Amino acid sequence: MGQGPPPPTEAVALLTGHTGDPTAIQLLSDRRGSRVWKVQGPGGAVAVKANNPAGDNAHEKAAEMAQEDDHLLRLTAAGVISPDYRAGAGTWEGGRWLAVNWIDGAPLWRALALARGPEGDRAAVRPWLAGIARGWTQHLARMHTAGWAHADVQPTNTLVTNDGQAAVIDYALACGPGDRRRIPYRGALTHTTAPEIATAILSAPADTHIQAHPAADIWSLGASLFWCWTGHRPVSYDNDLDRLEKLAAIAKGTTTALRDVRPWPFPAFEDTITACLAPDPADRPTAKELTTAW
Repeated sequence: MGQGPPPPTEAVALLTGHTGDPTAIQLLSDRRGSRVWKVQGPGGAVAVKANNPAGDNAHEKAAEMAQEDDHLLRLTAAGVISPDYRAGAGTWEGGRWLAVNWIDGAPLWRALALARGPEGDRAAVRPWLAGIARGWTQHLARMHTAGWAHADVQPTNTLVTNDGQAAVIDYALACGPGDRRRIPYRGALTHTTAPEIATAILSAPADTHIQAHPAADIWSLGASLFWCWTGHRPVSYDNDLDRLEKLAAIAKGTTTALRDVRPWPFPAFEDTITACLAPDPADRPTAKELTTAW
């Protein structure tokens, strides 16, 4: 059934009605206080997340699971995500768990490996790359229209399926209307944090919630595509800097010129990514506008 700690028995028991008796259980991740498993059964597969009860931040991670479940329910009610996505959620002796239907896809960084090299410079790759970006922005457009920001747009939270579609996952940090948050939002992955979010983090007390807005998602989208296509982060800084020093560099709003690091020319794609990375949120295209720009 796989190595490492098993998923909560409460989750497996409840999900048996969804997938059937498990035929394979694989621990995919065990870091930063959270664990993720793939649970496969004859009726399908799910991804199960739970907090690590032995972690120093067990209470916070359990609250994060509950927060994501609340977000999934609200986003489903708003018609943003499919009712089939959320498979179940609940408590267990160690905290909280959450399950979503499994999406077969590769994280963006791995999916774009071919495009990062000179061999990506061919006719078939261009529409494939643009199609990934278009599908991604279509999903963000639905969120933004409903008054939500994903607030954690980054390469590991976007999967590319075999047919070239982008699937967005992980809604724990999303910021929506009338938020009743358990955990204040303080940004997500540093490398894809928008300048205005970086500025707010640097200027507000550590326990202050920062409400992310759709324009921040657009910057993060551009940063993710820039990074995964070129192999370079859009803002250059030393990896040895601490997080606040990196955020200070991002807050300046200056990015590396895409033409200087692109693996091969793709003018329309480059121009759209560059527009997403405008330092002023008001100057960035909306997700709806981007769906026709790629």
